[in-house]
Amino acid sequence: MKTISFFNNKGGVGKTTLTGNIAAYFALEKKKRVLIIDCDPQCNLTQFILGDSKTIDLYWPEKGEKESTKSKTVLDLVGPILSGDAEINSKIRPLRSSINRFGVDLLPGHPRFSAFEDELSSAWAELPTGKAGGFRRTNWLYSYLTSIEDQYDLVFVDVSPSLGALNRSVLLSSDYFITPLGADAFSVLGIRNISRWMQGWIEYYEVGLQQSDRLNPGGLEDYDILIALSIKNGFLGYTLQQYIAKAKAGVKRPTKAYERIINDIPKEVVTYLQSFNAPTNEEPHLGDVPNLYSLIPLAQSVNAPIVALESKDGLVGSQYSQARSYKTIIGNLAEAILGRV
Repeated sequence: MKTISFFNNKGGVGKTTLTGNIAAYFALEKKKRVLIIDCDPQCNLTQFILGDSKTIDLYWPEKGEKESTKSKTVLDLVGPILSGDAEINSKIRPLRSSINRFGVDLLPGHPRFSAFEDELSSAWAELPTGKAGGFRRTNWLYSYLTSIEDQYDLVFVDVSPSLGALNRSVLLSSDYFITPLGADAFSVLGIRNISRWMQGWIEYYEVGLQQSDRLNPGGLEDYDILIALSIKNGFLGYTLQQYIAKAKAGVKRPTKAYERIINDIPKEVVTYLQSFNAPTNEEPHLGDVPNLYSLIPLAQSVNAPIVALESKDGLVGSQYSQARSYKTIIGNLAEAILGRV
């Protein structure tokens, strides 16, 4: 089982749409056993997959519904930690693929999951003491992944653009990460932020491990705690979201500012993310993602991945060719990802 996070410090680069469609392609076309874990408190991917009605029922169940019958979320998974324990509720099970059109199992997000940030920050501060408690809470996701590793081939984790404790814990427990980019300066600056941020906390975590080994030899062995971080060499590559070129007399003309940024991206990636490269020595540019115009709201309205849209979903006119083209692009991205993991 491999765990992949799509992450950039810049929002609005199509991360959630890309995560959902890549995961759906693996499930529907490649017949992989896929799980999505929504760790973004905005829960956009949860809503995309389940739809408004099921999402509302998830967070605001019908009056009188028993707690035991309510679908569980990632917040329930870490409930014991929020109550002062150091371990997760490993009995939490994802929603099954049979209830959605993505073909994936889903551990839904929760708007109150952001409250977990403070708990993780406190746990992080404990690492230099070498005690197991801080490491156990920091490794909450790794502990869960260990409990389900024989059930899935691929796990995709959706996160927010934050450089906070929550995303740090997710990336720490991931095998790989992919960085979606847009043709804008802030998206590229996100590359630099990711590099500095990851280098800092990886070093801090490893110093904590050394302290634990010195002060409490063998004290971590009985728990699901990462000793070797796969994410140190887990950068699979980046995708680039195409900008909308201006047209004059029916001919699209490139915008100089955007083209400059696009030309600088490969150098920025090599400079700031090369040290995290997965050991494949391949071109980091996984592919371009086109502007999808009306396909995104259509897919959201029928709660289906774009790669699975049909005429009955309301495809009209040029949307047919756009959907086919996007499926090919997603397929190529999926094959590139699969070859590297």
